[in-house]
Amino acid sequence: MPPWSFVGRSVELARLAEATNAAPGRGLVFGGVAGIGKTRLLREGLRALNADQLAVWTATATAATAGLPLGGLAPALPADQPASGTSVALLRWAVDALDRQAAGRPIVVAIDNAHLLDPLSAALVYYLARSEHATVLAAVRTGESVPDSIRALWTDDLVDRIELGPLTEVETAELLTQVLGGPVDSGSVERLWQLSEGNALLLRELVLAATSAGTIVEQYGVRRWTSQLELAPSLAEVIDARIGQLTPEVRTVLELVAFGEPIGLTLLTSAGDPEAVELAEERRLIRVIRDGRRTQVRLAQPLYGEVVRQRCPFTRVRRLRGRLADLVEATGARRRDDLLRVAVWRLDSDTATDPGQLLSACRRAFARYDVSLANRLATAAMALDGGLAAATALASTLICVDQPQQALDVLNRVEPLIASAADRGQWLATWAVSTYWGLGDPSAISRLAEAAGDLADPTDRARLLAVESATRLHHGEYPSAVTLASQVLDNPASTSATKALAHCVMAHLRAMRGSAVQVIHALNDLEASAAGWRTDTPLLRVAVELARGTAVVLAGDLPAIERMIATEFSGMVRAGDFRLGSGYLAIVHAQAARLRGVLPQAARAAAQAAVTLQRGRVYTALAHAERAHAAALTGDAALARAAMVEADRAQNQTMTVLYPWVEHARYWVAASAGRLDEALALADALVVRLRADGFLAHEIIAMHDLVRLGRIDEATVDRLLILATRVEGRYPTLVARYAGALFERDGERLLTAADGFAKHGMSLYAAEAAAGAVSLLREARSNHTPRAGQRLMELRGACPEARTPPLTVRQPELTGRERQIARLAAVGVSSKEIAEQLYLSSRTVDNHLMRVYAKLGVSGRTELAAALGILPYDTP
Repeated sequence: MPPWSFVGRSVELARLAEATNAAPGRGLVFGGVAGIGKTRLLREGLRALNADQLAVWTATATAATAGLPLGGLAPALPADQPASGTSVALLRWAVDALDRQAAGRPIVVAIDNAHLLDPLSAALVYYLARSEHATVLAAVRTGESVPDSIRALWTDDLVDRIELGPLTEVETAELLTQVLGGPVDSGSVERLWQLSEGNALLLRELVLAATSAGTIVEQYGVRRWTSQLELAPSLAEVIDARIGQLTPEVRTVLELVAFGEPIGLTLLTSAGDPEAVELAEERRLIRVIRDGRRTQVRLAQPLYGEVVRQRCPFTRVRRLRGRLADLVEATGARRRDDLLRVAVWRLDSDTATDPGQLLSACRRAFARYDVSLANRLATAAMALDGGLAAATALASTLICVDQPQQALDVLNRVEPLIASAADRGQWLATWAVSTYWGLGDPSAISRLAEAAGDLADPTDRARLLAVESATRLHHGEYPSAVTLASQVLDNPASTSATKALAHCVMAHLRAMRGSAVQVIHALNDLEASAAGWRTDTPLLRVAVELARGTAVVLAGDLPAIERMIATEFSGMVRAGDFRLGSGYLAIVHAQAARLRGVLPQAARAAAQAAVTLQRGRVYTALAHAERAHAAALTGDAALARAAMVEADRAQNQTMTVLYPWVEHARYWVAASAGRLDEALALADALVVRLRADGFLAHEIIAMHDLVRLGRIDEATVDRLLILATRVEGRYPTLVARYAGALFERDGERLLTAADGFAKHGMSLYAAEAAAGAVSLLREARSNHTPRAGQRLMELRGACPEARTPPLTVRQPELTGRERQIARLAAVGVSSKEIAEQLYLSSRTVDNHLMRVYAKLGVSGRTELAAALGILPYDTP
């Protein structure tokens, strides 16, 4: 593992540089908890100082030197310290010694752990801070006792004090990427960030423990933490040092919070010693949080809980959890989460006796995407003879963790328990999900249709028709899917969950056929009714997100995609086991990044999706197709081809509805290998299929891609104009304008089209339009060429990795000498200096430059840099 890099803290580093570069006399003190990064920040800031111009003295105070006069600053002072003398004499000697060593240079004194300085060293630091030619930099630990002289630095306004906060999640991701040698999946980043709370020291120990245990693995170029926390000795020592010695009463308080958090303060004081609760808060072992009328208690650091739970004896764990369950039930379990918490405590204390309680808790856990917990609760309910309801719940959880055969085994075991038509309908619906989507077996469709016809009750029948409509949609039987979904929606006996599934089927088709904006609004309304189906039918969430994801991406609504990811993705990632949901949302994240032109991010998200979904059959091909698409747009033909092979291997006829995304990727894979004729033929074939299916929203993507691949003719432009009037969203109109400007060879309109794409965040499409504008304006010798070139440079900065045909600006025919002279002139070298370097006359240089200006369509030197910057990326 490489050394840990320094990331973030740019504001603090700038403040440190400002403090040392300004007039001496005002310094800077960094405060923060242990491990937050104070020492590293101080070290990085000092490394940038000019040791020739400044006299820089550094020291680290320790508990061992705290009792020695000037012991904390001994490394900065000469070794001939007087053996005796008053404090005033020692202080005068130290000041004179530092002045002699500085030899007239401004003094910078940097002290780490300044809160541990001995009194005389602290007084010296205070004196230096008051002087006119010394700057004090220091780091102190928040919450520790600080010498009066050090505290006076900021209370007397001699220095600025900055309290360092934790690393952000983005900074944590950047640090992990550097340390682990490549991108890390977002789920692992979030887990490590939450456990460490942005503390660099704790993050380091967590990563070292995971690396030593071999639980950080790489797949498709993405690193992933694959296991639960391993409490390595070094990590345990760090946590033990923070927790310190505990009395039995305080330990009990920590154990109760560790097993019950968030736990109400009233409940905690009832279960433990109230004075011990107060002491635990005073020692910052727990946090008391006021939330409206509720007062909750959590551990002060998540890792405290890991240590406490792993070290608590098994018998005490059972007793404490049983006690917590008893106390909450005694209060009536009134709060929304009490049912789930009590059921888990009962399960973990071996006191669970009610399968109904466990099943209700299972549904709550499932609704929160905690599939692992839902699985445990459903398994326990089965063991308590929970019957058919427990079996279908357990099967649903197994489907979500890619174990469809185990789900079918569970269902087959309870089939003899079916006692009514309603039971049969419930069993068949779960069986169909396991068989069709889990095993990828389309024969489930015919059995569903046959079974639905045998059910007399309209509610039971509607349930199976809704599931059948979803299977037929995904199988590519679109008219049948619409017919069945319509029957469900027209049936007054259909439940809210059944109607919601039918709405998702219709929404998915409507989005693909061009009504994506209406679909987004309709799904928002459907979401408002989620309380009626979310707990009872948690797998419905997958259908909702597929319809929503399809709609927002086809509409090109990037803000809506970000909102979708922010609201749903974080919850799914945090739960960790809902692979079908989190995997699909990672795909949507990849598609959004691709639309933005942020191709490395698109590749990472697609790779994360491929890893998450690798054991399933539903979205795996789509994940690999997105990997191929992102790689192709960067010109990595080998990776694109390999990913496309994976996509084809994973394709299953039970998810035919996703074919447009796969085929969009396929022609870009051919283009990345230089096979443009093949790419155009593949895109043409896809357009024919899309028109036959009525998928206008996908057709406009394919038509846009035909233009990007070089197909600029009247028929293409006319079709795009028609599609722009029939397909909703921002994207269709922008594409039609772009294609029309290209066809008319109007550089000014292309620049306008580029601005339109850029306004909506589609940087790659904007850069492609600007590149076309540059070529046309340069060809026309337009005086707007420099402006177009500057705009292209700005847009390329947002997607520097992209390598697509329309980004290639037609290269002016500059000779080698013209290029050489132009590059020198662009960076400010005068004609005389160029002439001297190249052994030419100044007049010859100026003549070359005049020819360069004419060829590039610029008027002078000030426009050369932009013009040269837009030459093709493969220009030597």
